[in-house]
Amino acid sequence: SFREEIAKFLTYYARAAKPLNPEHITVMNGCCAVFATLSTVLCDPGDGYLIPAPYYGGINSKTWLYGGIQPVHVPLFSEVTDKESHPFQLTVEKLEDALQSAKKQGTRVRALILINPHNPLGNIYPAQLLKECLEFAHRYELHVIMDEIYMLSVYDGTTFTSVLSLDCLPDPERTHFMWGFSKDFGMSGIRVGVLYTRNHEIRKAVNQLAVFHSCPGPVQHVLSQFLRDRDWLDNVFFPTNKKRLKEAHNILVDGLADVGIPVLKSSGGLYVWADFRKFLKSQTFEAELELWQKLLDKKLLISPGKAFYCYEPGWFRLVFSDSVDKIYLC
Repeated sequence: SFREEIAKFLTYYARAAKPLNPEHITVMNGCCAVFATLSTVLCDPGDGYLIPAPYYGGINSKTWLYGGIQPVHVPLFSEVTDKESHPFQLTVEKLEDALQSAKKQGTRVRALILINPHNPLGNIYPAQLLKECLEFAHRYELHVIMDEIYMLSVYDGTTFTSVLSLDCLPDPERTHFMWGFSKDFGMSGIRVGVLYTRNHEIRKAVNQLAVFHSCPGPVQHVLSQFLRDRDWLDNVFFPTNKKRLKEAHNILVDGLADVGIPVLKSSGGLYVWADFRKFLKSQTFEAELELWQKLLDKKLLISPGKAFYCYEPGWFRLVFSDSVDKIYLC
């Protein structure tokens, strides 16, 4: 079955601590559906979930769709405070501050969402930080939703640690994993999202909603063939994909550097997080939008930081998963 193939695939490529159980997998028509159904099951209307900001803005509408769940931002900033820190760094202290602030405002926080590799920052959570975040969630009995949709789009040799690879989770019943085909396989229009959770009650409830988000049988059949061809994946597809991503990334970063635009160091995803602040007329989101419009008028479409709930105007996400010729043209 499709779920069996997915279980074998994720066991191997996520370096899972133990073989994944196909019965713990729910397949839907995209990760948007996974966010919508899972958040509805985990939370009551008006509840909140912690999420480091900036983050992929599309999550908000999905978590609001059925259950009226609201984000509780964990603001990250570009300022480096000491030799040990780096721009937009997540820490447990920042999670703690955001949680306590939400409590004071009367918001009941039920979950923590982590995107790894991160969108739009492109960075990867070190294993130690990942464990600390899981311990933090366990202390406060929070569910953890791990969005690892860019799991196999790591291109510079950086070690990626999937939550599935951790041997001793602090709270396995409250830890939920998401992945999809759209990014790592370049199949954005083929809507397939995967939820893996050991929690039987959560899975049972999600499956009641999943019937409205089913993945077509022919799509499951075709993708099963992809997953079975381990030789092609290991020796052709993934090496070629990572090589092209790295090449495109380097061309874009070097080109931006030539015109004085720094980027956040990244090693995962299909994009870079670039600093356009010096080109703003004023350090406001209105000026950011004005710059975005000027670039769009020149037929260059990039994403402004406000779309990702960034707290600093002037940061933009630039996607580089295109032909080298087009990147040079930009």
